[in-house]
Amino acid sequence: MTPAGPGPNHSGPTLSGYGTVIVGGAVMGSSLAYWLSENSDHDETILVVEMDPTYQLASTTLSEASIRHQFSEPVNILLSMFATEFIASFHHNVQVGGESPDLGFRDTGYLFLATEDGMDVLRENHEVQRSCGADVRLLSRGELAGRFSYLHVDDLAGGSLGLQHEGTLDAYSLMRGFQQRARHNGVQYVTDRVTGLRTNNAGDRVTHVELASNAAVACDRVVNCAGPRARWVSDLVNLPLPVEPRIRGAWVFDCRTPLEGPTLPLTIDINGMHVRTEPPHYLAGAPPIDDAAVDPDDFKVRDAEWEEVLWPALAHRIPAFERIGVTHRWAGHYAYNTLDQNAVVGPAEEIPNFYFCNGFSGHGLQQSAGVGRALNELITYGEYRTIDLSQMGHGRIVRNEPFLERAII
Repeated sequence: MTPAGPGPNHSGPTLSGYGTVIVGGAVMGSSLAYWLSENSDHDETILVVEMDPTYQLASTTLSEASIRHQFSEPVNILLSMFATEFIASFHHNVQVGGESPDLGFRDTGYLFLATEDGMDVLRENHEVQRSCGADVRLLSRGELAGRFSYLHVDDLAGGSLGLQHEGTLDAYSLMRGFQQRARHNGVQYVTDRVTGLRTNNAGDRVTHVELASNAAVACDRVVNCAGPRARWVSDLVNLPLPVEPRIRGAWVFDCRTPLEGPTLPLTIDINGMHVRTEPPHYLAGAPPIDDAAVDPDDFKVRDAEWEEVLWPALAHRIPAFERIGVTHRWAGHYAYNTLDQNAVVGPAEEIPNFYFCNGFSGHGLQQSAGVGRALNELITYGEYRTIDLSQMGHGRIVRNEPFLERAII
């Protein structure tokens, strides 16, 4: 990508001006496009610039596609609670001509496990979750054993279980639903890559978005929805953004011995391993052994993680998983915020018409509906009217003041 600033005269054509140019068309970019285009008070044109219209390597497509209410910060809980409301009326919300993608939502819950040392955190999070209206329950070790007889619980003190509105869905269909309705509403999508951002002479306003096709797009504002590549877009206008691609592997496996008892919820073990039912199989993952930034084009599965980390942890927590076989696996990227693992949302103080929508650190899919709605409000009305996302603003990045989310998987 080219450096930021006015630079030399651009030799390519200037496309018609747009009110909003969204960089990135996966679930975040398309959610914003959806909400702006649904808002009768918003009458400006919208362009979405996306490098890969297949979305086959998008974090959305490669995610484990799940949703939970169990976070430590109220704003994250409220965003996910709104998402479950949106999902419940998904067909009505996105249908075009009576047709909409099938989300296939399965309400299977999340289960966070803890030792005695970890129970204090679960208790603190539980109070916050309950105050927000989340339907969650703390379980003792005995209650865990009684409810999930297939779990080994001798080294545990208890857990936290989501009783409803947590589970899994089809991530690609969620994205396509936003896209189909946005296109129907007049949003334009272009296959291209952003290579530069022109600013005015004062450097405090973006005026044009430069594309790899050698075109330039005049605009009133730009929204960075570039996922794991977001930092490189922010670099174009010299704005700090501590977001980097982090690899996350997913392994699907079958088990010779069926688990007897209730459906296995998405269970997060004390070492970070997580596993859930994925009928007729199971799905598991864990933070990498060396959790560091990777090249944005690196999607290689780290097979050593299965042998050295995942399988031993699975067999320890659920003894029936000693006899399992991997059916397939893949790797995707977290857009990981290294400062505090929380999203960066809203305008830059230095360039007020440059907006961030980045760094969701693995929970962007489930927050996409609420974040898109909130940014639409901020752009249209100049304020948040539903869920206040001001704590997620870019100013904390500049000031190096973390807004920490403790419940990161």
